[in-house]
Amino acid sequence: MNEPHRIGPRSGVAFRLAKGQLLSVIDAMGTQVSDLLAFSAQDVREVISNGRTFDYEETLRLTRGNRLWSNRSNVLLTIEEDSVGCHDFLLTPCSVETFRHFYPDKPEHRGCFGNLLEALTPFGVAADNIPVAFNCFMNVPVGADGSISVLPPPSRAGDHIAFRAEQDLIIGLTACSAYASNGGSFKPIDYRIDD
Repeated sequence: MNEPHRIGPRSGVAFRLAKGQLLSVIDAMGTQVSDLLAFSAQDVREVISNGRTFDYEETLRLTRGNRLWSNRSNVLLTIEEDSVGCHDFLLTPCSVETFRHFYPDKPEHRGCFGNLLEALTPFGVAADNIPVAFNCFMNVPVGADGSISVLPPPSRAGDHIAFRAEQDLIIGLTACSAYASNGGSFKPIDYRIDD
């Protein structure tokens, strides 16, 4: 088993993940969200799609055994382990605009969107190619009336979710920057890649 890498608070990284490799996203200290994006390494215009995933998996509650599908109806990732069972695939990565909208009394931050864009630009990903992220550990309950809210993640220190790559991928991964998503604090996220 390989040693984990650490993503500092309110930052992000991008890297290649080969078909068959296992990516574990680990909440190192608890109550911290991680935004995950996956692009086909052959053509970054092929990217994870929440709409296709909800359609083909027939659930909003994605966990072990579920797959994350692309905008071209191909499986990119399969969830192989999940110690939390609470994740979000509805909300877009936080951005400067998010901070202006929800946190007008707090300092602006480029958020996960800006962090993902910086990390993914060397791989040919432009701003308009960044879709809704799979938000690991994010707690977004949907009310009976259709309303949504953002509550602190239920994840504890050491909780993880692991994805098997179903093709060669480019991954974007963050330690989320939004106040509500992380219970008002910002912590690192660890990740590990195993063959």
